[in-house]
Amino acid sequence: MSLENSLIVGAVIFAIGLYGALSKRNAITVLMSIELMFNAVNISVVTLSRYIVPAGLVQNPGATADEILRLLLTGQVFAVFIITVAAAEVALGIAIVITIYRSRDTVFVTDVNQMRR
Repeated sequence: MSLENSLIVGAVIFAIGLYGALSKRNAITVLMSIELMFNAVNISVVTLSRYIVPAGLVQNPGATADEILRLLLTGQVFAVFIITVAAAEVALGIAIVITIYRSRDTVFVTDVNQMRR
């Protein structure tokens, strides 16, 4: 898969997630759409790390092994951080949805316009 194809796949998945986050009423669906957006960013970051960094190494042939390893793993490290943030976001989001459902008996985002009873 080439750089352009991978970035197009990431952009399409991000667009699907953005559409879902902006157009759906169900809070669980909104959270899943945000997860799609995070995964699209992961695809793009790892793809850019895979294709862009080796081009930079060609320009600097005298790089040490530590520099090469640091450059090659940049996208994967960012992806791990994004996955960690996404896991925390899901845990917090589900806790908020459960609390709202217990107090309002609904999970629709449009029905929860005020946080007080």
